[in-house]
Amino acid sequence: MAEEQPSLHIDTDWKKQAQEEKRRLAEQEQKRQEQERATRPTPAAPVAVPVGAPAPRAGRGTRETPPPSIGSIIQSIWTQAMLYLGELAPSGMEPMLNLDMAKHQIDLLSILEDKTKGNLSPEEQHLLDGILYEARTRFISVASQFL
Repeated sequence: MAEEQPSLHIDTDWKKQAQEEKRRLAEQEQKRQEQERATRPTPAAPVAVPVGAPAPRAGRGTRETPPPSIGSIIQSIWTQAMLYLGELAPSGMEPMLNLDMAKHQIDLLSILEDKTKGNLSPEEQHLLDGILYEARTRFISVASQFL
């Protein structure tokens, strides 16, 4: 019985086909990126909001997030402290009072102050100092009503 030799077929156009496939995929990716750019909303100019003022609302269904920064962290923790002190309330809800959680948020700000000492810009340091002063003052004011 004679052994069968496998037939070997060499495709001489494989390199040309691979280059054509690569070009076609690159064109598809470019079209996808162009469509994505065309449908992406253009970012609005940032709006400065004073501490304690309600944030401006974007159009219905769209929300812009602030860029990540130490100022965002400071304001986020401060907002939570004010929420627990009853200074802020979610829309349609009664203000809540939880002095333990308010103190916890103020303590977090104090830790942030200690751990970032000497590493903040003057504006960031001013923001942290002002918010800590305001949070502590409001805490004392609210807590003293229950003593």
